[in-house]
Amino acid sequence: MELPQERRLVTDIPGPRSRELLARRNAAIPKAVFNTVPVFVERASGAIVEDVDGNRLIDFGAGLAVLNVGNAHPAVVEAIREQADAYTHTCFHVTLHEPYVALAERLNELTPGDHEKRTMLVNSGAEAVENAVKLARSFTGRPAAVTFDHAFHGRTLLALTLTGKAMPYKLGFGPFAPEVYRLPFAYPYRCPTGRPPEECGPSCADLVIDEIERHIGPDSVACVIAEPVQGEGGFVVPAPEFLPRLAQYCRDRGILFVADEVQTGFGRTGRWFAAEHFGLVPDIVTTAKALGGGLPIGGVTARADIMDSVHVGGLGGTFGGNPIAAAAALEVIASIEREGLLERAERVGATLTAGLGDLQDRHEVVGDVRGLGAMVAMELVEDRGTKRPAKEAAARTIEECYRQGLIVLKAGTYDNVVRLLPPLTIADDLVEEGLGLLDKALAAATQ
Repeated sequence: MELPQERRLVTDIPGPRSRELLARRNAAIPKAVFNTVPVFVERASGAIVEDVDGNRLIDFGAGLAVLNVGNAHPAVVEAIREQADAYTHTCFHVTLHEPYVALAERLNELTPGDHEKRTMLVNSGAEAVENAVKLARSFTGRPAAVTFDHAFHGRTLLALTLTGKAMPYKLGFGPFAPEVYRLPFAYPYRCPTGRPPEECGPSCADLVIDEIERHIGPDSVACVIAEPVQGEGGFVVPAPEFLPRLAQYCRDRGILFVADEVQTGFGRTGRWFAAEHFGLVPDIVTTAKALGGGLPIGGVTARADIMDSVHVGGLGGTFGGNPIAAAAALEVIASIEREGLLERAERVGATLTAGLGDLQDRHEVVGDVRGLGAMVAMELVEDRGTKRPAKEAAARTIEECYRQGLIVLKAGTYDNVVRLLPPLTIADDLVEEGLGLLDKALAAATQ
């Protein structure tokens, strides 16, 4: 059922019915399962979420970058319904089904590069990352994986090892997987080499390459894995020279370059994949989140020679490529194409970036505005000179937003980044209204 695409508040947030359900949630579910917005959803459509009290909130979170085509997109819902009527599951390892094959074909076509590719389907981004590293180790015969500061690659053992942030993701959950090495990322606003933004890319690339050469040994490295734009790390867009230089180094040294496109994929940055902004052709690409339009599915797409080097039975899983999720994913891809959502992402992103730039001019707490396409964030600081992270101001801003009927998300290693991830189908008036609410929230949070 489609909802009017307009904000509406009829109670405080959370309202009485949500508070009742929160009490049940607290009695049944551990507090470790974190929630950003304390409301329970009754229904959702496009870029509007309606809670059980009848409040309608503008969605600048998109289910954590999942709903690029909007919530309950009619064509995706119909594809799910048709597939569920036919059959719900077979396990691809038992009896095959066409949706798996068709989706693999589309991912082979869409991921960067004209080389021959193969795709396996999994259930999540973390599972995709685990399999990517497993593939790289098997193909190269090398043990080491190189990851970066501020990275987020998932919560399973190897993916969590690759992830950079200790609290809340890693604290107390060790020991972690061996042969994972973390190196600096070219974060222009906080360049680890102390250089200005225009020099951050080359200097950080030099640092990473030197560290691999001296302290790890390139002949021990199976892969370098990077998010083309770091998601949970704070929407860090690397300095432009950084990733191309590392990708070339990997080619020269026989190291596989893995692009983690779990959050950045399927039009979010104005391209099918964020790697395209940097001219990258990764050896392996991991996908999930927006691929399924709300259903759990992920993929690993790699050069054919990498995939075909693995022995029969070495890859897979019971639910990987579930036919309902695969059918949904095929319609997500078709909807992005049919509705011109790559171009739409650029337009939405331009509006968001300009709007946050205006907020930066008016609010001293906004230290940096950054992003690609409709993946935009502002980093809050207590002082622009020292860039001391304003963690509490970020938390208050997010709370003020949802109390006014706007869903935004936190990010950043220092918990001081407010990230915006609206559906690419969002109407222009909702984008503008959301920016206005964000302005009010910043003012209230920093009084």
